[in-house]
Amino acid sequence: MQATAYTYDPESRSGQVLLDDGTPVPFDAAAFDAGGLRLLRVGQRVRIEVEGPEGAPRITLVTLQTL
Repeated sequence: MQATAYTYDPESRSGQVLLDDGTPVPFDAAAFDAGGLRLLRVGQRVRIEVEGPEGAPRITLVTLQTL
């Protein structure tokens, strides 16, 4: 699934992404670390993996979107 970085706190390595429908979804340090990223810029396009129910997804991976 694709999303756009909306917020990011480098100290906690957590933040939020916006889904394509505009829904903000938070991610934690574990999801950020799983993607192997060092930094995330607001507005950057990312690939995410989620689990859980559609109404309350939990992000398990944030990584850069590559073509």
